Amino acid sequence: MSTSSDQVHQLYDSHHSWLRTWLRGKLNNVHQAADLAHDVFVRVLSKPSDLDQVREPRAYLTTIARHLLFDHWRRQQIEQAWLETVAAQPEQFAPSPEETALALEALMAVDTMLNRLGERPRQAFLMSQVYGMRYHEIGTALGVSERMIKKYMAQAMLHCLALDMSAAPAA
Repeated sequence: MSTSSDQVHQLYDSHHSWLRTWLRGKLNNVHQAADLAHDVFVRVLSKPSDLDQVREPRAYLTTIARHLLFDHWRRQQIEQAWLETVAAQPEQFAPSPEETALALEALMAVDTMLNRLGERPRQAFLMSQVYGMRYHEIGTALGVSERMIKKYMAQAMLHCLALDMSAAPAA
């Protein structure tokens, strides 16, 4: 193959149908499977990789697909939690479709940020910010000192700040 575009085209022609079928088995939905198969190849196109080095194309595609499946299922969980929360509110407080889309986007960004933290800083951050626990309570729950909880919270806050700054438009 002479170009990366040719490599992707050949990979697509040889394995797209198989990948779509594999995803349909995981999702039990032909339309979602088609969408995710498309997303796999978008990811392949966006990766600066040498496809000549890929020895097992289906394993390569499956690895990408599994990451996208995890994201898909995680988004479904977040959407379901949001819908349950909204359903528990009086109807006059129901968000518009635009507000729902913005809230889900924000929730996904927070989820992504939290998943990039280490386990202990994530737990400490959630215990503090979601459950309102004090640092000494968190330390007891996690079996570490209050000083360590302060370190975890500093890590989480710096992580949030770094993500916020990277998302800000350039001046």
